[in-house]
Amino acid sequence: MIQKVILKGITVLFISLCIPSVMAQSAFQKAWDKTSRPSIENLRVDIADDQGNTTFLPISIIKGKKEGPVFTMVAGVHGYEYPPIMGVQELLQEIKAEVLTGTLIVIPIASTNSFFTRTPFKNANDGVNLNGAFPGNSEGTVTQQIAHLITTEIIPKTDVFLDIHGGDASEDLLPFICYYNNEGKPKQTQLAKELSEVSGFEYIVSYPYTLKDGDPAKYVFKQAVQDGKTGISIEAGKLGNVQQDMVDLIKAGVYNMLNKMGMYANATEIDTARIRLNSQDYISSPEEGIFYSDYKAGDKVEDGALVGVIKDLFGKVTAEIKAPKSGIILYKIGTPPVNKDDTLMCISSFDE
Repeated sequence: MIQKVILKGITVLFISLCIPSVMAQSAFQKAWDKTSRPSIENLRVDIADDQGNTTFLPISIIKGKKEGPVFTMVAGVHGYEYPPIMGVQELLQEIKAEVLTGTLIVIPIASTNSFFTRTPFKNANDGVNLNGAFPGNSEGTVTQQIAHLITTEIIPKTDVFLDIHGGDASEDLLPFICYYNNEGKPKQTQLAKELSEVSGFEYIVSYPYTLKDGDPAKYVFKQAVQDGKTGISIEAGKLGNVQQDMVDLIKAGVYNMLNKMGMYANATEIDTARIRLNSQDYISSPEEGIFYSDYKAGDKVEDGALVGVIKDLFGKVTAEIKAPKSGIILYKIGTPPVNKDDTLMCISSFDE
């Protein structure tokens, strides 16, 4: 009898722990299943975990007057990256469902806890970086549940997945658009390339794709690529500030891509050359200290150039940082403190 009572208690506990994730999934599905066109459905998906953490995921589903592609855009995977968040806020106010073809799924802030607590990179509650949590876990922490919801509910419905990032609180960044060169999915990769080309961004970066089917994607738009979708990411803005020119650049890029897909006719002609980059080297900090560098994002560097030094707290130089290759600095740490293994900068180039 005692064993039966214990077993029943365990079963009830297990079900109770699963309820938040199940409710989250059904809430989105219920909103998705509404058939009216055109329409805008805004919902707040509440999420809780067994550690006592709570959060929510805001989602907007914009159904155009006509059927067509499904285009998903996500901002605020890191809540301190403000230009992407503000750009998407403006897009939500501007896009009219009655002139849209197809459907937009918009997550205006994916990591709301990070945003409202002004915490760089990680969710302040569970200490998890959402852009490292994919494919997620339906029974995990709140951040892992968000990743699971996006992986299982949103990505499967998506044709094109756009992840919008910027420089976090400590990052100086050159604005660029990027995609994975997934040779196993040539059709999706070609579309990612074409959308990048029309976006209006001067710098177009392609990353090698080496994931195997069973590997964790970690990054949100890489999860979309792994799942056979066209995945793209924008990087614009820096150092935890709102730069209106970066907000405008993000919006123009989105409109240009929607126009290319025949979904929304509001393209902006941006007259700029295209600089294509396909090889990235990352410089990590060898130790804790204070980083000094006269370089900034967008600067060109030569192989072997001294790009910075690390000093201890008494001002003594403890490490010299040299460029491992010639190229352009895509992004670099833009504030003095560094920890061992922090990424100091990314240098990108084009290899034939």
